[in-house]
Amino acid sequence: MKVLLSILFFALLFNSAKCQKNDDSLLNVLKSEILKKKIYDSEKEHQLNKLKQTLTITPKNDFRAQYALFDQLHEEYKNYQFDSAHVYIVRLLGASKQLHDLPKQYESEIKLGLIQLSWGMYKETFDCIARLNVHMLPDSTKRGYYALKYRALRNLATYNTDEFYSPSNQVESIKALDSAVRLNKPGTYEYNKYYSQLLTLQGKKNQATSLLYGVLGDNTINYHLRAMAAYDLSHLVNDPERRRLIILAAIYDVKSSTKQTLASFTLGNILFKEGNLVDAELLLNEALEQARFYGSKLHEGETLIVLEQVAAKKLLNTAIEKNQALTFMIGLVSAALIGIAFVSFIVYSRLKKVRIREAVVQEKYQHLDNINKRLLEDTHIKEEYIGYFFNIISSYILKLEKIKRQTERKLKIKSYEELLQLAKEIDIKQERENLFYTFDSIFLKLFPNFITAFNSLLKLEDQIWPKDNEILNTNLRVFALMRLGIKDSQTIANILETTISTIYTYKNRIKSKALIQGNDFYDVIMDIKFVDLETNVS
Repeated sequence: MKVLLSILFFALLFNSAKCQKNDDSLLNVLKSEILKKKIYDSEKEHQLNKLKQTLTITPKNDFRAQYALFDQLHEEYKNYQFDSAHVYIVRLLGASKQLHDLPKQYESEIKLGLIQLSWGMYKETFDCIARLNVHMLPDSTKRGYYALKYRALRNLATYNTDEFYSPSNQVESIKALDSAVRLNKPGTYEYNKYYSQLLTLQGKKNQATSLLYGVLGDNTINYHLRAMAAYDLSHLVNDPERRRLIILAAIYDVKSSTKQTLASFTLGNILFKEGNLVDAELLLNEALEQARFYGSKLHEGETLIVLEQVAAKKLLNTAIEKNQALTFMIGLVSAALIGIAFVSFIVYSRLKKVRIREAVVQEKYQHLDNINKRLLEDTHIKEEYIGYFFNIISSYILKLEKIKRQTERKLKIKSYEELLQLAKEIDIKQERENLFYTFDSIFLKLFPNFITAFNSLLKLEDQIWPKDNEILNTNLRVFALMRLGIKDSQTIANILETTISTIYTYKNRIKSKALIQGNDFYDVIMDIKFVDLETNVS
């Protein structure tokens, strides 16, 4: 039994690794296709230019020929560039009116409604639907009418989450979808597409999945239709197949020069959540270019938000890497200190055995003892501040994680006002005061007599004492940093978030009033006693 379980475990592991490898290979294909997108776009532009040239030589009074060309240009532009598609659909509608052909006018209205819906113009779309009398439409036009009505009601039901309105919108959308299915010929792309959506809504997910796989495997349809089939199918399956289908949809979008698409954006989001920031940024930038080229401001804004999250994650990872490097350096310093302590111990042991030149030996011993005390002092100081450093970093990482979760949740529900409120709740001034409070507390734990010793160097009227609500003030904090060994004025200015000239002013003003003149004043400050924490505890 154990052998059988082991075989099953390794089989599942192998299958998972194989799926991951296949996905990686397909992702590499997508990245390769993105590099060639200019070629595909050039082919698209060439086709558009040919149609435009044909239009220029078409007689102005030949409305039927113009109608056909406007229709072709609209079809080429509708998933490529919104503004141009809208221009040609308006001209298509004008040509249909010149022809006095009511079915063509209705077809033009339906196509106008579809492109308005893709732009998010819901009112205009429903106005368009209201203008159409379905009873006067031929079956060929009814198909487009019910498809438009289904998509509009479905989008409205998704957008309108109100418990009263949403169910009625869903019911009406299903009725429209059922009519679209019945009016399309079985076996056609449109029939399979709408029938699979109807099966999904009826809970027949397996049948819908099987039908869409058949559409995806049909090599007679173009890349754009295959992209839509792959993307629709991705909503019916689980990972890793879902991931593979979205990559496939993104590949077909690039090859067909489709700019109105969500495949690259969705895939970029998936890769971001997986931690693959490099590929996520590539795909999201591609999605941003697509949105800008097509002219979708809403999708452009959504993509920019996720790209900002990717950038923030990259900065966070960089900070983590720096922390790891700092930890490594601390380890090296600790090892060096242990090595120094070990060498000191050996030297001390040998000195005990040597009696010749006792005075010189005693002097060296005293010198080494002072060094050891200074090292121990530095070690305690570093331990206190390193512990403080990691506590601060940990707390900020937790805060950042909390903010990230709240931001993602609010972005999903598009609660931008709550996002703004969340940003306002971050009190930078309070965080800075907390930082100084913690620094002051740790410093006085290490040097409890610092304030008294410092003021003993000044006349009574010049002495500096903290107020009741302070631990240290800025003047004392400058010399506290110096006592810790930070003597560079620029560094002190950066820590206290002030200018270097201000630091020079503080130092010179107090130095000029000191009872000890010259640089001896600084030397005496450096001699202010450090309290051995371990000795106090014992």
